Amino acid sequence: MSFNQIIIICVVAYLLIINIIAFAMMGIDKAKARRKEWRIPEANLFLSAILGGSIGAIAGMQHFRHKTKHWYFVVGMPAILILQIVAAGFVYLHFFA
Repeated sequence: MSFNQIIIICVVAYLLIINIIAFAMMGIDKAKARRKEWRIPEANLFLSAILGGSIGAIAGMQHFRHKTKHWYFVVGMPAILILQIVAAGFVYLHFFA
């Protein structure tokens, strides 16, 4: 197995884990909101997306119907995803192509 293959496997594993975490954070925050308990700070929800979990965060928003009325989530999460796709394309083209 080449070095590039190992890097790709590690990146995919990381992204899978961070997206599961971001999805779960949306669900946990929604459950806490319903019970009027202490909530996960919005900054932490955005941080999970910025760290690579934007797809999981968007999926969690839709699945749990959470934060879908807040414009900064509705616009911000897809914007983060678009920036991540552009960055991934740049990295791929400059280091792996």
